[in-house]
Amino acid sequence: MEATAAKTRNPILWGIRYLREAKEELGKVAWPSRADTIRYSVLVVIVTLGMAAFFVALDAAFALGLEQLITLSK
Repeated sequence: MEATAAKTRNPILWGIRYLREAKEELGKVAWPSRADTIRYSVLVVIVTLGMAAFFVALDAAFALGLEQLITLSK
């Protein structure tokens, strides 16, 4: 019992144990395949470009509408 308590109090041993357990857990992760990674990356780029185009169009519409309101008030 004392050996276990001493290991948790020693920061160097704690850090080594933490890194060892982290490496072990990373080995259990189901990493995506290269094809999945490429597919999801392309999807993210397409969705991002689509949203950017939407917001550019929305901004242009609001700018045009505001410009029309300003010219009506003159």
